[in-house]
Amino acid sequence: MVVPQIFNTVEQSAFSTWIRESPSLFAFYFILLFHTIGLSFVVGANTVVDLRLLGVARALPLKPLKRLFAIMWTGLAINVVTGVLLLIAYPTKAMTNPVFYFKLLFITIAVITMRKMNILFDDASLSDPALMAKGKSLAVMSLTFWFAAVSAGRLLSETYRFLNYHQYLMKMGLS
Repeated sequence: MVVPQIFNTVEQSAFSTWIRESPSLFAFYFILLFHTIGLSFVVGANTVVDLRLLGVARALPLKPLKRLFAIMWTGLAINVVTGVLLLIAYPTKAMTNPVFYFKLLFITIAVITMRKMNILFDDASLSDPALMAKGKSLAVMSLTFWFAAVSAGRLLSETYRFLNYHQYLMKMGLS
């Protein structure tokens, strides 16, 4: 495996080094905390809507759950920003790991599903039973892809081959 030099360039930047090594409260662990908060917003709100579409808590009307989409999109925005920052901190670790690409794929499909569900909830002509009928397959897909994305994300910390570019050079006997 050949690791691109650009990963080293990013890792050696002052910003990447600060994120990884700073004792500041606002560095790596703060970013990771907000990544987790964003995740709980997007996946938690999705799960509430998905489970309701699948028939859980039938006494709860569906239409008011439309407000949860704002929470989902906010959580996604938080995760995009914090995810980029985490990637800047450890580009070699993430981008040499196939699990990272599966995570991105699952997130992409889950977000497309979330968008389709959002459009479905925008259709004011649908009654709750009609919304449930049309949204059931989307809910199953949503739960499946968010579960896969979260699982892949969790596996990233355990499955990497190289933590950083320097470690790559050492393991390959190039330094």
